[in-house]
Amino acid sequence: MTTWSVPGMPDVGRCLVMGVVNVTPDSFSDGGQWFDPAIAVRHGLELVEQGADIVDVGGESTRPGAARVSLEEELARVEPVIRELSREGVTVSVDTMRAEVAQAAVEAGAKLVNDVSGGLADPAMPRIVAASGVPYVVMHWRGHSHAMDSRAVYGDVVTEVREELAKRVASVLAEGVAENQIVLDPGLGFSKNAEHNWKLIAGIDQLGELGYPLIIGASRKRFLGRLLADPDGAPRPFSQSDDATLAVTTLAAQAGAWCVRVHDVRPNADAVRVVAAVQGARS
Repeated sequence: MTTWSVPGMPDVGRCLVMGVVNVTPDSFSDGGQWFDPAIAVRHGLELVEQGADIVDVGGESTRPGAARVSLEEELARVEPVIRELSREGVTVSVDTMRAEVAQAAVEAGAKLVNDVSGGLADPAMPRIVAASGVPYVVMHWRGHSHAMDSRAVYGDVVTEVREELAKRVASVLAEGVAENQIVLDPGLGFSKNAEHNWKLIAGIDQLGELGYPLIIGASRKRFLGRLLADPDGAPRPFSQSDDATLAVTTLAAQAGAWCVRVHDVRPNADAVRVVAAVQGARS
């Protein structure tokens, strides 16, 4: 069983669970539910009670086709939530592509920067992260939400994602990010179709050969709803694909993922503990 130690993150000898708090009106699965800062903070605390090791706070939707929000709006959404959750002792990450938001979030108490663009959307991001010393999630990314579906073209998706992530790692290392700060994310659903996503899940062990902790974010994504479509072909609603998410969490934990990012925390927190118990019994 592979276990990873990431600076500033819980070190509990099992796959971690990151709970999602979208402080947005338009996120694909729960847009608007936690848009009010006080409600978002309360939800973040509830996720911790349900077993979340990390709470990921984001102020900009990255669903396919989403328009970007202004820097000022993103800051206004996430900073008060991060500050209050951090005061409550929660290990908080910030989900952002902007270096200025990342810096403000770290100053407000965030312990990890989760950048879905892997440093491509804002060239200043790696330098900001390097200076902060916090862990940095580098995700595989080929473009912003309005264009990403058109870029879902691969010959061998696992090999190409692995190679493109390796290039991003080399780039952020050159900007001063330390080896032990880096966490990788294959970017399920980002410039990938359903077939690509399934192959990446099946290839988690191959992605792990890059030598960095992996975070897997399958929760409530379109490819799960399409797999579970009704007989007429209508996809399962986002909020009704949590059982499928749980299956992916179990597979990811078994394959050695460092963390899973989910909306419905309690069952996923239970699942990673079961996987750890089984793996421990084998050792």
